[in-house]
Amino acid sequence: MIWILIISAGIITFLTRYSMIAIVKKEYLTPKVKFILSYIPCAIFPSIIFPLIFLDPSGVFMFQHNPRILAGAFALMVGIFTKNIIATIISGLVVLYLLNNF
Repeated sequence: MIWILIISAGIITFLTRYSMIAIVKKEYLTPKVKFILSYIPCAIFPSIIFPLIFLDPSGVFMFQHNPRILAGAFALMVGIFTKNIIATIISGLVVLYLLNNF
């Protein structure tokens, strides 16, 4: 029963998201709308990442003695210089692991 619920929730989520992609053709969008929509990933990404870096598990802002800030700053520098997503993720994870365990 639980698997049916999980699979049906996944199908419903997929269909609601895919419907907008399938219905709205790119040639129907004006250049201004395309330009505005190109900023959506840039607006959503910080709202996902920043709480993970600056908030502790209880939701309290934690700035001092926070190894995630240093790891995020290091990953940011690697991302700026290499422009490689895999190198950015791996470097951030390695620095976070080193700061937490040593």
